Amino acid sequence: MLQTRPVSALRGRRLPRRLIQLYAGLALYGASMALIIRSTLGNMPWDVLHQGLAGRMGWSIGAVSILVGALVLLAWIPLRQRPGLGTVSNVVVIGLAVDATLAVVPAPSSLPLRIGLLVAGVLLNAVATAAYIGVHLGPGPRDGLMTGLVRRTGGSVRLVRTSIEVVVVASGWLLGGVLGLGTVVYALAIGPLVQVLLPRLSLSPAARPTRRADAPPPRG
Repeated sequence: MLQTRPVSALRGRRLPRRLIQLYAGLALYGASMALIIRSTLGNMPWDVLHQGLAGRMGWSIGAVSILVGALVLLAWIPLRQRPGLGTVSNVVVIGLAVDATLAVVPAPSSLPLRIGLLVAGVLLNAVATAAYIGVHLGPGPRDGLMTGLVRRTGGSVRLVRTSIEVVVVASGWLLGGVLGLGTVVYALAIGPLVQVLLPRLSLSPAARPTRRADAPPPRG
């Protein structure tokens, strides 16, 4: 799992651009989740749980996503994790975006269209993930849970992430969430895709450019 450099405050000349990229990335992330759900070929690991809970509770998937995100964020407290603006925004914006997209994107009946939605959802999710991680305004609550557990337990990132997702997927499947080929495709593809895209979308706070010794002084 990719990790970001912590940013302690909202500052820097590039803040407006970072905020735009953050919220665009989160909105696209929610839309990508909806496309994968509509494919009915297998959800992203956490969405298996969200869908299973939504079916049992009678809530929308987006509302359940917000609830689960908030509960995971509470788990940060004993792990001594510190959320950022991006962390809190992640909980709310993604849930709203997934419900909005599900409301306008119908479920296709033909297999080619379902495969197309799955592929589009995975690719869009990679772009969205790189976009919101790349602004360094705080990890998502689920990523923070993983990194917090890694730090507290001393386990490897691979072991902790795999353990969390196995529990999440198994629980969601038992509750009725859709687990399938799409889940496997997402798990295998998302890491390499984000690794390629992240350097292109990384946007850290930029300090004021340093002036060369022989450069003329700035105008007052």
